[in-house]
Amino acid sequence: MAGAERRKGDRVVFERGFAAHMMGIDGTWRRDCVMEDVSETGAKLTVEGSVEGLHLKEFFLLLSSTGLAYRRCELAWVNGDQIGVNFLKQGDKKKRAAKRGAEEAEV
Repeated sequence: MAGAERRKGDRVVFERGFAAHMMGIDGTWRRDCVMEDVSETGAKLTVEGSVEGLHLKEFFLLLSSTGLAYRRCELAWVNGDQIGVNFLKQGDKKKRAAKRGAEEAEV
């Protein structure tokens, strides 16, 4: 399945890419990256250096040098040095945990 077929929402493609940084939730790692395109729900990134061994299940995408503009992300796919990420909204984890709790209560 091609990347374009998986996409939801309108995407903005950056002709030269947008310089950004990836950082582990716990702050133990950081990588430079280039945001190739972005939508309301996610982005495609080209990562500088290897992503091997990094905890990519959940991480921050820093969009400003001060770190004030950021998105919490989860990995969607990997293709060489490019990765697809889904943006996590505030409260996504709480909703999942609450849903799981409700399902367990029904059993």
